[in-house]
Amino acid sequence: MGRLDGKVILLSAAAQGIGRAAAIAFAKEGAKVIATDINESKLQELGKYPGIQIRVLDVTKKEQIENLAKEIEKTDVLCNIAGFVHHGTILECEEQDWDFTMNLNVRSMYLMIKTFLPKMLKQKSGNIINMSSVASSIKGVVNRCAYSSSKAAVIGLTKAVAADFIEQGIRCNCVCPGTVDTPSLRERIQARPNPEQALKDFLARQKTGRMATAEEVAHLFVYLASDESAYVTGNELIIDGGWSL
Repeated sequence: MGRLDGKVILLSAAAQGIGRAAAIAFAKEGAKVIATDINESKLQELGKYPGIQIRVLDVTKKEQIENLAKEIEKTDVLCNIAGFVHHGTILECEEQDWDFTMNLNVRSMYLMIKTFLPKMLKQKSGNIINMSSVASSIKGVVNRCAYSSSKAAVIGLTKAVAADFIEQGIRCNCVCPGTVDTPSLRERIQARPNPEQALKDFLARQKTGRMATAEEVAHLFVYLASDESAYVTGNELIIDGGWSL
């Protein structure tokens, strides 16, 4: 018997990294998983796992989200994972960088929650898990101005939703990782002028001497999606190997 038997879980950014690891972990625990992403080719790789359905979705497009909602009768858990990491200080962040970051990292969660929350309210139960970061209101991090601002907003959004709907059976929490070894991180490292030094810098800020794996973060998502966390709401759960200490 799985920890998530019978639960329908919808998540974004499932094609790779933490989203992919979470989708697989959910399915292994018995959930019916609806895995979405904008990257159709990568998303197709999840089709081989029992219990996972795939849908191509751009979470910044309201019409696409609403059309998907029409296909899904029940949603027990909504996981908002899609995001983008901008590198630079405020002086290196152009308006288009700021707007793109806020649109993908925050507005997409607003759209997803606003669309699927009414279904949860009709069910008189629901569970929302948002992806935030230690680089947010938790910790100031160099060259993460736009990203940290957006992830601080996610924490605020999470707490607001939790407070507004706690009496209607809705839970809302966010996961705040430190540095996680994902394809996205490796791409950002390779994009730096000195990738070798960039990797050393990322490792140096982790007091454990290593980065987290996507699978380790996925374990936290499973806990939050399960009934084991039934008394947990409105919280930012940190998984950072001590980086924020």
